[in-house]
Amino acid sequence: MARNKMLRFTTLEQEYPSKRPAELRREDFEEIYSAFEPKAAEDQASRCEQCGIPFCQIHCPLGNNIPDWLMLTANGRLEEAYAVSSATNNMPEICGRICPQDRLCEGSCVLEQSDHRSVTIGAVEKHITDTAWAEGWVKPRTPEKENGFSIGIIGAGPAGLAAAEQMREKGYAVDIYDRYDRVGGLLMYGIPGFKLEKYVVERRVKLLQDAGITFHPNTDVGKDITFADLRAKHDAILIATGVYKARMLSCPGAGLTGVKRALDYLTASNRTDLGDTVEEFESGVLDAKDKNVVVIGGGDTAMDCVRTAIRQGAKSVKCLYRRDRDNMPGSQREVSNATEEGVEFVWMAAPEALLGDEDNRVTAVRAVRMHLGVADSSGRQTPQPIEGSQFNLDADLVIEALGFEPEELPVLFEEPELAVTKWGTVKTDHKTLMTSIPGVFAAGDIMRGASLVVWAVKDGRDAAERMDEYVRAAAEQTAGEPSKLARAS
Repeated sequence: MARNKMLRFTTLEQEYPSKRPAELRREDFEEIYSAFEPKAAEDQASRCEQCGIPFCQIHCPLGNNIPDWLMLTANGRLEEAYAVSSATNNMPEICGRICPQDRLCEGSCVLEQSDHRSVTIGAVEKHITDTAWAEGWVKPRTPEKENGFSIGIIGAGPAGLAAAEQMREKGYAVDIYDRYDRVGGLLMYGIPGFKLEKYVVERRVKLLQDAGITFHPNTDVGKDITFADLRAKHDAILIATGVYKARMLSCPGAGLTGVKRALDYLTASNRTDLGDTVEEFESGVLDAKDKNVVVIGGGDTAMDCVRTAIRQGAKSVKCLYRRDRDNMPGSQREVSNATEEGVEFVWMAAPEALLGDEDNRVTAVRAVRMHLGVADSSGRQTPQPIEGSQFNLDADLVIEALGFEPEELPVLFEEPELAVTKWGTVKTDHKTLMTSIPGVFAAGDIMRGASLVVWAVKDGRDAAERMDEYVRAAAEQTAGEPSKLARAS
């Protein structure tokens, strides 16, 4: 392998794929970045320093072999690069699009710590896998033989999908149950098309179907099928439901008409973009057109909301966040994109009350300026209000983007034996990922709390390994009789 094509960071500047102009991308929900030209991708990959200690890989939750597939890309060996990339990641083209690389691999790149700026890892990852799809290199991962055992997965988001693919390749019959009508979880309904066009998710789902995985959409566990029935049907169960319970504002006026939850708003927009008729969007309730919009929060969901409102034709869009830009949890790249598109950020301010008219419709957010005080137990400085600094922001639509919490699964599943943590997440053994119920495992946000897609994929892969170990061990104790291990436990 020709090493002279690497370490070119001294002669090649960092370049990302070109972005469509802000005035054009404001008008649609298509992805904003163009594809890398092959030569540009090779050049950018060749900037890699091939570190002895690859901090990019260390700080990737999946431990992706980033230096290796960068070297392969630089030398035009894309099919091999895809083989390396997909060996550790079940959806590299999705992670390449939506991972906050500035907080993970690229932010940890040694070049980023110098004056040379990081390798454009995410864009190269996307290029590799999109090329693999175009060339027909992406194939369903089918088993050499069936093993006679059955796995049930609750939740068709990234953790569930990753676990399903791993288990199917091992020979398991895999059934995925999801309450929604389409597969993908937040990939489908929570992330706007300008970050992740839906055909990308749909082709990945089709690949899993072609591998023999069975999907059961519109199936709400606890209502349409009982948790007990699932345990009786399958040899092991994985809970990968994600976290969907929104954190709500607690200030006066939070119940006014026009105050909406972020996920409701994003789901309506995504459904409309997919061609569905959404009553609350058609009526204007969840449509930002011609409205003064205030989004409260500073995470990636808040960024999705403000950029969606811009595309819906809002009169004005403001993001209200109680800390400064350096301390916000969302991607800095997304802040830059939003700013280019016309979003106004109101830093160091928090809502004190929501004001309304005689019809109880929200008309303004009364906010108060903040300053950062002493650090809390996490090391972050605690925002403190500045006395007498109140001001108003006009608002016809206020979107709460304050994060998500777990639903009460023991209640929803009618399974009181399912133990949860003090935060409501499903409690698991940190080594086996098994819950308090034998044969029942958990992965993704419902186990770790609201987090990133890449962590969900990691958890799904880990859970698959632990479930396989459990089923095989249980089979030895029950003479290997399929589909009865969960009941025997």
